[in-house]
Amino acid sequence: MITIFGIPNCDTVKKARTWLEARGLAYTFHDYKKQGADPARIAGWIAAAGRERVVNKAGTTFRKLSPEDQAALAGAEAPVVLAANPSVIKRPIVEHPGGLLVGFKEAEWAAALG
Repeated sequence: MITIFGIPNCDTVKKARTWLEARGLAYTFHDYKKQGADPARIAGWIAAAGRERVVNKAGTTFRKLSPEDQAALAGAEAPVVLAANPSVIKRPIVEHPGGLLVGFKEAEWAAALG
């Protein structure tokens, strides 16, 4: 089962979903805006992929975080801050039977998902 986590109006999420659909790959979409984000799951993503890959520091939402929340993203509180501010999570994140994909890089996706 492939699960894609993100925000529906994100251009990168749209590209990723189109890529999956073009290959006939079934997936479930988890919309952070409607379904929220789970700190325990986010902690697992950080453990698997690393904090630098999971946290999106390039977006405006990151820049709008308080200095305290930005600092917390470097420590153990990162999953809680990310769950409260899911737009700061790199998009999309994909859980699939072979592991985890962060962001959309076509070559990486082709290798992982066929």
